[in-house]
Amino acid sequence: MTKIFAHRGASGTFPENTMAAFKRAAAIGADGIELDVQMAKDGRLVVIHDEKLDRTTSLKGYVKDLTYEEIKRGDASHRFADKTGSVPVPTLEEVFEWAADADFLLNVELKNSIIRYEGMEEKVMSMIEAYGLQDRIILSSFNHESLALCSRLNPSIELAALYMDVIYKPEEYIDMIPASGFHPYRRSMSDDTIKNAHLKQKAVRPFTINREEEMKKLIAAGIDGFFTDFPEKALKLKAEM
Repeated sequence: MTKIFAHRGASGTFPENTMAAFKRAAAIGADGIELDVQMAKDGRLVVIHDEKLDRTTSLKGYVKDLTYEEIKRGDASHRFADKTGSVPVPTLEEVFEWAADADFLLNVELKNSIIRYEGMEEKVMSMIEAYGLQDRIILSSFNHESLALCSRLNPSIELAALYMDVIYKPEEYIDMIPASGFHPYRRSMSDDTIKNAHLKQKAVRPFTINREEEMKKLIAAGIDGFFTDFPEKALKLKAEM
């Protein structure tokens, strides 16, 4: 059955990658929550999509150039300040501690393609094990070398390769990582992508699906899951279908 992942939390209605967005996604029954991880100057793992703080917080500059103590003083409410008030950038540890006793999946995207955060993979793996989340985690990244390292560190953790452009036979390509699934940009999928993935027992979960027509089409096609900014809408459609 198609699993609905809240992209950066319920980011269509709450500030992305914040506890407010994650808690909303959990409250409405999302099957999974997707979040992004960067690394601060002091080595803390922080949950934010961009390498720079400018777009989604009241701060400016690169995440890598500030400690978490400096980052958490900023306001990450972005365009939803009227709804949530000031909210901080959370740490990955904070999210894991909150999610540890729940039952939804967590897709953690390693944002280490532009800035190669040394030691990120080891830190993430250690934290997954510390909170006992091995069976509920999917690690994804556009940096497929990083995913290969994750596989060596702990081959039991589920991995998924992110990509934007068309890849020839992605269901075979990911065997080199190795990964059990891939997360393509929706427009890079062909009509046979789902069928070919399932023939190789690979999971395919495209991003970012916000239009109802696309949601219906993917659910009807038996997609393994998809990422959406509007999980409430997607869950309603899935229930109706």
